[in-house]
Amino acid sequence: MDRAPLHHTHRMPFWSLLDDDARARLRAVGTMVAFPPKETLLRQYDLTDHLLVIRRGCAKVAANSAAGYQAVLAIRRAGDLLGEQAALDGGPRSATLTSLTRVEALMIPSSAFREVARSAPAIALALQQVLSARLRESDGHRAAAGSEAVQSRLATLLLELGAEYGRPEGNGAVLIALPLSQDDFAGLVLSSRRTVSRVLEQWRGHGWVTTGRNRLTIDRPDELKRLSVSGR
Repeated sequence: MDRAPLHHTHRMPFWSLLDDDARARLRAVGTMVAFPPKETLLRQYDLTDHLLVIRRGCAKVAANSAAGYQAVLAIRRAGDLLGEQAALDGGPRSATLTSLTRVEALMIPSSAFREVARSAPAIALALQQVLSARLRESDGHRAAAGSEAVQSRLATLLLELGAEYGRPEGNGAVLIALPLSQDDFAGLVLSSRRTVSRVLEQWRGHGWVTTGRNRLTIDRPDELKRLSVSGR
C-alpha cells in the first residue's frame, strides 16, 4: 500500500523501512487515533510528548514565521513518521500538521519510542534514514528554487498530486482530490501566492487547468508534463 512520497520518488516512508518485529513492537506501545479532515495533528510550538505514524490518509506540514507568514513545507502520507524532531530533542514542535483527509495514525509516547528503538536496530536505522531524507528534501527544495522556473516546479507538483490523489474527470482530466489552496501550492513550490496565482491564471486561459475554492482540475496533463520536463 505504501508508495513513494511527493517530490522524492525513491524515498521509502518510515513504516515501509521496518521489519515485522519492529512494527509489532511499535504497535504494542502505541495507540491508534483518528482525525477528521482539517484537524490539527500536531501544533507548532507545543510541547506535547509523542510521535505519530500515519497509517491512512495525508496531512500538510506548515510553519509560521516571526512575521506571521505561514509556509506549507510538505505533504506527509501513509507510512510517514511525524513529530520525530521534538520527540528526540524535547523541544517544541517546529511545525503544525493538519489533516487533508481523514487520517488514522499510530500515536506513540516519545519515551516508549526511544526505549523500543534502543532494543530494535531496525527502528533506529529507519529513523536515521528518515532524518537523512528530510535533510535531502530540504536541500532539494532550495536547489530547485534557485534553478527551475516556478512554472516547472508547479507543473511537477500538480502532476505528482494528480498521480497520488487524482480522480479521473473524463477526457484525460484529473481532479486533485485534496483541499489545497493557492497559498498551499505557493508554499510547496517555494514561491509567492501572487506568482502562483498569475501562473494558474495563464494556465486557465490556455485551458490547461480549472480552479475553484480549494479545488483544482488538470485539464491538459500533457501540457504540464511538457513544462515539467523543460524546466521553464
